[in-house]
This record gives sequence, structure tokens and C-alpha cells, in this order.
Amino acid sequence: MKDESIHFDEESQNWDQDPEKVKRANLFAKEIIDFIPPDTSMKAIDFGCGTGLLSYALRNSFRSIILIDNSPGMISVLEQKIKKNGLHNFQPLCIDPMIKELGLNDFDVIFSSMTIHHIHDLHKIIKIFNFSLKMGGYICIADLVTEDGTFHSEHPDFDGHKGFDKEVFSLVLEENGFQVVYYKIVFTIEKEVNGENKKYPLFLTIAKKMKD
Repeated sequence: MKDESIHFDEESQNWDQDPEKVKRANLFAKEIIDFIPPDTSMKAIDFGCGTGLLSYALRNSFRSIILIDNSPGMISVLEQKIKKNGLHNFQPLCIDPMIKELGLNDFDVIFSSMTIHHIHDLHKIIKIFNFSLKMGGYICIADLVTEDGTFHSEHPDFDGHKGFDKEVFSLVLEENGFQVVYYKIVFTIEKEVNGENKKYPLFLTIAKKMKD
């Protein structure tokens, strides 16, 4: 989709007002915490953080969280939230991580919600995640199960992925040094598209770094 960051800038002010977004962030956070016990010595990255809903739900689980997004509007709302709630372990960054390195072998966990389907080059971003994680670290990715292309029907210029097949996505992870250790359908988004009620399942997959 062209000028995606502009679209998300426009959405940022009302993002947290959608109870469904808050609910799914809390559900994903619970699944992550259940699998990776909170450890306040760990460092995490929230990739495509938006206003930080997922990080906020995980705020007590890590020593520090770097929250990354390329939308200045989202980061601005996030900064207000950090100030209001005294979130001293949050560090927001408005960058494009496809260009800027995140830090070599420095992080324990990377989590991302509803962002990866916007990234064209899957292998490149998974490699970046691999470079950034310590050996044995985890990536936790929540995103769309393969859909028919109608999820972004209100944005006809969207040119990202139409969700992901479990086996195909797992293979991409494995080819880039990860072993899938968890997969679950956690949430379903319901939308009316052309007068039809459509359901879009969201998965959470957790993969462990096994090799560089």
C-alpha cells in the first residue's frame, strides 16, 4: 500500500479507542507470557508497535522494550502514553528497521502484531530478527491466516501479503535459523465486506533462534 505510514498517522489518534484492538493485544500478550515466563532481566523489541498496545500489555514482563514503528503519528501517541503512565522501560523509535540495524545478538524476545503482512521481503525481515536476537531468543509473530484478499478491501492499493499459510511461514522461519515451537489461532476479526460478514482468523507463532 502506498504511503502506509501516512495512513497509520491518520489512524493513530483513535487507534486505542477500538476495544477490539485492545482485546486482541491483551490476548496475544497472555499467550506470550504463558509460553515465555516474564523475566525482568530480558530485553525485547516490539516491531511495528503502533501505539504500543501489545507492549503495554507486556510492560511488566521485560527489563526494557524498544518500540519500533515508521509512523510518526503512532510514535507521537505512544510517547504521550509513555509520559502519562511513567513507562520508564519503554524506548520508542521512529525508524525503518529494513534499513537500520536493530542491534546484533542483543535481545531476548522480538514480538510483532499485525505488521509482518505489510513487509514484502519476509526472508529479509526474519534475517534481521535473527541478527538481533541472542541464541535461544524468541520471535513471537501474530498475524493473519491466509485470506482471500478482502481484508484490505477498503485499501485497493494494498500490496502486501494476503495472510500466511502455517507451513509456508514456518518454512521461512526455519530457513532463517528458527524452530517453530508454538502455533495457535488466538483471535478472529469479523468485518462486513460487500454486505457479507467475513471472518479473518489471526494466529500467534513463536519460534526459537537455533542458529545464526
